[in-house]
Amino acid sequence: MLRLMLLRHAKSDWPRSGGRDHDRPLNARGREAAPLVGRYMTAHDLLPQHAIVSTAARTRETWSLVQQTLRARPTTEFDSRIYEASPHVILDAIMRSATPARQLIVVGHNPGLQSLALALVGAGEREARARLFEKFPTGGLAVIDFDAAAWSDIRPGTGRLVCFVTPQALADADK
Repeated sequence: MLRLMLLRHAKSDWPRSGGRDHDRPLNARGREAAPLVGRYMTAHDLLPQHAIVSTAARTRETWSLVQQTLRARPTTEFDSRIYEASPHVILDAIMRSATPARQLIVVGHNPGLQSLALALVGAGEREARARLFEKFPTGGLAVIDFDAAAWSDIRPGTGRLVCFVTPQALADADK
């Protein structure tokens, strides 16, 4: 079994006049949300062995904050192809990954992550699938399992959505 985790970067600031989108950092809300998602991952044994992270500042910062809450540090590769990528490009990066990891996380952007998740998921809890279809908000985490031996074997519609969580839902549950 392979487990793929798709994490959208946490909430970011908008670029200053003349600033590049690629350089946008997290805002205060994003800096609070990322560790919240990371603590959820640790509490539910959602522990990636390898990470593929977009090179954008907001994804790198999100991953840094999430990673600090995990029990073990996964290997990390920063991949410029993930920045604002289509679902096909993200899937290609996953399938071509040379990692032997059975649990992989991709930290990236919408709309590519949501489109990829929707394309991969063929089964799973109905309510979680409906929420994923509706919106993949900043800081959202989709966890998808595959009955496959290698990342190159995963195909659209063959994944099972294990869970879909958002920082807002986690914060509401803590109240």
